[in-house]
Amino acid sequence: MNNVNAGELRALLDDGIEKLGLSGITDNQRSQLIEYVLLINKWNKAYNLTSVREPKDMVVRHLLDSLAVKPFISGSQVIDVGTGPGLPGIPLAIVLPDVQFTLLDSLGKRVRFMTQSLYALGVTNATPLQTRVEKHQPDTPYDGVISRAFASLKDMLHWCAHLVDSQGEFLALKGQFPQSEIDEVSDHFQITKVHNLTVPGLEGERHLVTITKA
Repeated sequence: MNNVNAGELRALLDDGIEKLGLSGITDNQRSQLIEYVLLINKWNKAYNLTSVREPKDMVVRHLLDSLAVKPFISGSQVIDVGTGPGLPGIPLAIVLPDVQFTLLDSLGKRVRFMTQSLYALGVTNATPLQTRVEKHQPDTPYDGVISRAFASLKDMLHWCAHLVDSQGEFLALKGQFPQSEIDEVSDHFQITKVHNLTVPGLEGERHLVTITKA
């Protein structure tokens, strides 16, 4: 881990982006993505930001896993709830510079890391916010709420319902097909689609559940 080879990480990222079929990700954005992984790796010892210890694994499990959601982001104002060190919000903000991301987490050390990282990366379309989701009252509704391993679908919708209006969309990143969680979703919401995601190099299933208010 001590000898992090940025070139190897970049090759892994480039290969993954190609396999995901993502277009329009610039050379500069790819450099920012690798720099973000290096920042997580650097801060991880002191801040314990992620259980993933190896930078190569971070490229797969953090970068590529986040970037797989890129085609499903619509609208110009998105909130990433329970973002941790900025996942999937910071990778998405890097590759979607026209979308404004709010990165919500309740832990101060994570918010400090995100603030420092965004400054170092020169990313200006993402704003870290330290609060609990139920206390966050946005001035205008978000176009989308995204979460990765934040809560069950039922709990996510319960806590985040006030963040969007009838036009807004919820995007929940899950592992295996979450049938039992889908069964618990109330009639106030409508599951619009469950997308099966294939993340290069990642073992196990990944699904993205998209939901709207009924």
